[in-house]
Amino acid sequence: MKHNVGGIDRILRIVVGLAVIGWGVYAQSWWGAIGLVFLATGVISWCPAYLPFGLSSTKTES
Repeated sequence: MKHNVGGIDRILRIVVGLAVIGWGVYAQSWWGAIGLVFLATGVISWCPAYLPFGLSSTKTES
């Protein structure tokens, strides 16, 4: 599995994931579980949604 989430994208995913989970706990809503997707993709640095489009936010080696 090649990493396709890098730098700022990774940090934003983790922060947004934690915020959505926190909101879900506060609001007592299952919608907060969506934050787990953001958190997981940020932690493992791989997003399956990027694959069909060939996207990557990692730095390329020159």
